Amino acid sequence: MRKRLMLAPLLLAPFLQTGPAWGQELPVTAVTLSNAGLAQIERSGRLAPDASLSFRVPVEDVDDVLKSLLVRDSAGRVEGVRLPAQDLVAEAFRGLPLKPEDFANRATLLRALRGQAVEAAGATGRLVDAEEVQAPNAAPTLRLTLVTDQGLRSLTLPDGDGIRFADPDLAARLRRAAEALAAASTADSRVVEVRLAGATAPREVSLGYVAAAPLWKPSWRLVVPASAGDARLQGWAVVENRSGADWDQVRLALVSGNPAAFQQALYAPIRVARPELPVRVAEGVAVRADTGATPPLPPPMPMAAPIPMPAPAPAMASRGLAGAAAEQAVRFADSVAAVPAALPASAAGRVAFALPAPVTVRSGETANLPFLDASLPAERMWWVQDLGARNPLSAIRLRNTSGHTLPDGLATLYGAEGPEAGAFLGDAEIRAVAPGETRLVGFARDWDVRISSANASGERPVGVELRRGVVVLRVVLRQESALALDPGAAADAGRGGRIIVDLPRRPGFTPRFDVAAEGDFGLRHEAVLQGGPQTLRFAWEQENRRELPVWDAGLGDPVLLRWRDIDVEQSLRRLPGGPATLENLRAVLERLPAEAPGRDRLAALTDRMGELRGLLDIARNAIRAYRTADAALTRARSAAEDRTGAEREEARRRLNAASLAADRAGTAADAAWDGWARAAQEMLARME
Repeated sequence: MRKRLMLAPLLLAPFLQTGPAWGQELPVTAVTLSNAGLAQIERSGRLAPDASLSFRVPVEDVDDVLKSLLVRDSAGRVEGVRLPAQDLVAEAFRGLPLKPEDFANRATLLRALRGQAVEAAGATGRLVDAEEVQAPNAAPTLRLTLVTDQGLRSLTLPDGDGIRFADPDLAARLRRAAEALAAASTADSRVVEVRLAGATAPREVSLGYVAAAPLWKPSWRLVVPASAGDARLQGWAVVENRSGADWDQVRLALVSGNPAAFQQALYAPIRVARPELPVRVAEGVAVRADTGATPPLPPPMPMAAPIPMPAPAPAMASRGLAGAAAEQAVRFADSVAAVPAALPASAAGRVAFALPAPVTVRSGETANLPFLDASLPAERMWWVQDLGARNPLSAIRLRNTSGHTLPDGLATLYGAEGPEAGAFLGDAEIRAVAPGETRLVGFARDWDVRISSANASGERPVGVELRRGVVVLRVVLRQESALALDPGAAADAGRGGRIIVDLPRRPGFTPRFDVAAEGDFGLRHEAVLQGGPQTLRFAWEQENRRELPVWDAGLGDPVLLRWRDIDVEQSLRRLPGGPATLENLRAVLERLPAEAPGRDRLAALTDRMGELRGLLDIARNAIRAYRTADAALTRARSAAEDRTGAEREEARRRLNAASLAADRAGTAADAAWDGWARAAQEMLARME
């Protein structure tokens, strides 16, 4: 039998071992999976007094282990945690005169170590070369060439002989390099060693850590009654073991919660960048070569006086646009209003499902494990989520009486009785349900029930207030949605029950229908659907205020306003009693309920506005009469200037008559306008 040729004792161990002698590996005894993508893994076992413990984890979990490892040992103490470097091969070969590929065989390894002092076959020298020699019909042997004190010497090592390195530090580093190569054969995982001390007797030791893990995924099986009763709810969890270790008869718990979870690069070496300071050197000396003297310059030619240049701008202007922009930016920044800082908030909520029996899941396997079986009160109903849909959803309302929160999950529904017994009814999403809460679970669309909807809007006055020159009208804006329901075949089959309608919120509007609940769905209304067709009406109301001016304050006080200063006909709509104002007030009064606040005052104002309309019409007629008389006076004045002789006397007589008529018309217009103005002033005063 062929014997292996071995290196000397200092180099022997690395080639015979697959890795260093780690501590005792404790088995996984408990696993807690979280829906936050984490796994809390516990290992425990009995440990000797002088033993350390170790375990293997995937490389991607090392950061989490370094962050969360917790050791429980009542008799000992933890001295530290050790594990190979992240790039353990590169670190082990740093500074060595060879590379990992040189470990391919003994000849390549020794050739990479040329020049090293060695002892082999009783000879001492420095290694020059090594080669495998294959003799006919014989096993290959190793031939070494050494430089000794006597010169070159060639040695053939017999089986079983080794080589000893004169440098013990080199031998130790070669041993560590071999260990690194062995560990690198499983580069996707690392062995973590926990060194313990202080114990004097065997004892129970455990350790735990939290690492990333695939989400455990709940799914539900829900068997529902035909109308009302108990529903059977079963919960199943899809569990994946990606921890790198087998779970053999472990205690498994499934946690649903919302913990804060972070990751940090603790395993990877991080070097902090520093600014580079340049090396200071002596400043270079520059010398221009001398080119000798030159002939003297000729005298300058005579020139005209220089052209005057504009004076420089004042110092203030020298700042330019950039300076002005900077000042403007500062002023703008100072004017920006401060905003309050956000405040963090947190909420605690956690439920754990501990499986009653130990579980075995090998590394890399996926298991589907039951974790809940409960009976919950349930009621079948119809559910309308969209008023534009033609048919409602078939739904069931569940109440969580299990005493703990049920996590999010996909539910598959089956019928419990009658024609539906055992039949697949549909799939539905169940969001987390706290104890005592209810959830609607929609699983299909009911084609037997038909729905249609219509929308309408309108407004009505409900009250009035008077302010000087303004009527403030309180108006209720009403928006309504009507939902027509036809049970159709459901009514023929005697199926009745509750219907739930979800309606959106309308900001600023108050619902005028019964609201059973509010949530992300908006506003929820419940009704009973049975018998023939029926209509549900949903109204929202919003009260607004509108101002109806009866006087344009821009014209000034009515008493001080003179008709000669404005174009009355063009300004009629701006005057109390003018067109449209009276008609608008009368229209509001007709629509205002008899018991509405302020109606009596509005009726009195409308009556006074009617009187103002008459006074304004009288003033307008008087003003028109004055305009006519004034035009006649202008014509008479022109005629008197153009006539001569006897005709001139007649023209003067007519001019006097026209002047008297114009004076009387002007006086009448003033009186009529003053009467309207006093009445308007009195009306405005009563509005206050």
